[in-house]
Amino acid sequence: MFHRIRRRVNEPSEAQRRFFELSARLQDQVPLGVGGPPAEPHHSEPAAVVDDFLPPELRVPSHDQLDGRMMPWAQPLVLDGEMVACAACGAYREWLILSTRDQIWLRCRAGHQQQEMRLDTAWYNRSAGPADATHATFEDCLRHLGH
Repeated sequence: MFHRIRRRVNEPSEAQRRFFELSARLQDQVPLGVGGPPAEPHHSEPAAVVDDFLPPELRVPSHDQLDGRMMPWAQPLVLDGEMVACAACGAYREWLILSTRDQIWLRCRAGHQQQEMRLDTAWYNRSAGPADATHATFEDCLRHLGH
């Protein structure tokens, strides 16, 4: 019985034999260039350079061109299991979170600002959505966000 199993494993099946015969017959019928080295491209004239960058009115300044970014944060801010409150008035919701010069600042509705050392720019980038507007001054941005 073991002798028969070994013989079957070593012998090609009928389907394998037909495949080998067919591939041997078709080997001479392969078109030129198929399976060979790729042909060198013809160098006629350089392609025209197309400026596909956004038009100036649609461009957004990069992070290094901005003095800072800010986003609203309506819900309470909990860091290390502790709810953050304004040191001056005790407000604990409706923050504006400002990111400037690798520092994070919190601004309450009353206009008090405090630096938050437990947050960093990486947290801000993960938490902030896409910018919906850019403003020339800090006050313009405050007005835009309703503060």
